[in-house]
Amino acid sequence: MRAARGLWVIAIGILAGCIPEARLQPLPEARSLAGEPSAAVAESFGVRLIADGASWKGRPGNLERRLTPVEVRLENHSGRPLKIQYEFFDIEGASRFHYAAIPPTSLDEATADSTPVCTASRPAWGMSLAWGTHRPWGWRRWGGYGPWGPGWSSPFYDPFYDPFYRPYVQCEEPLPTQDMLDRALPEGTLENGGIISGFLYFQGVAERERQVTLVARLVDARTGEPVGTLSIPFQVHTG
Repeated sequence: MRAARGLWVIAIGILAGCIPEARLQPLPEARSLAGEPSAAVAESFGVRLIADGASWKGRPGNLERRLTPVEVRLENHSGRPLKIQYEFFDIEGASRFHYAAIPPTSLDEATADSTPVCTASRPAWGMSLAWGTHRPWGWRRWGGYGPWGPGWSSPFYDPFYDPFYRPYVQCEEPLPTQDMLDRALPEGTLENGGIISGFLYFQGVAERERQVTLVARLVDARTGEPVGTLSIPFQVHTG
């Protein structure tokens, strides 16, 4: 089992750089949560499930490009204790592909000895003739006081030449971060009358899905018998 988990976690790491950022928004037919446009509710068997697929605000800031984080809250009024385990949560895609919730400890095992993966790139177009001022949205066009006076350029001037060029280096933080561990949904037993909340982390869905359904299987903690299933449909927004 550990070897199998390691294989799909490694696969996720290889594909992470190619996956666009994905945020889940409830489909119109989902029961929305008042005041929370990205959250939806499902309720049955005395259990209330609230899920938000666009609420991640921690580190790493680009987690939605690497995984699909979903914040969930379970409120148990079923009259019985419920067993909470990651294997009871899935995302089912319209493609019929199933995405299992990834235990944070599995991510930790796969990345414990790894270092940040860094890539260097240069800007897509030229910079200032003399000073190379950088702005968040790109490099400033030539101008200012060059050797030929204000606003002049040399006939031999290469707008892409940058004597002060330094590559822009971007590093991917190893997963899981401390924020991911601290905010993960805890496993265990949810007693009757209890409430539990946290994040579930799924493989990125944006590569192949436009609509998905979060599925939570409810299991009696005493007998191991299934109680029922709660589901919430989402549409996938990429960017």
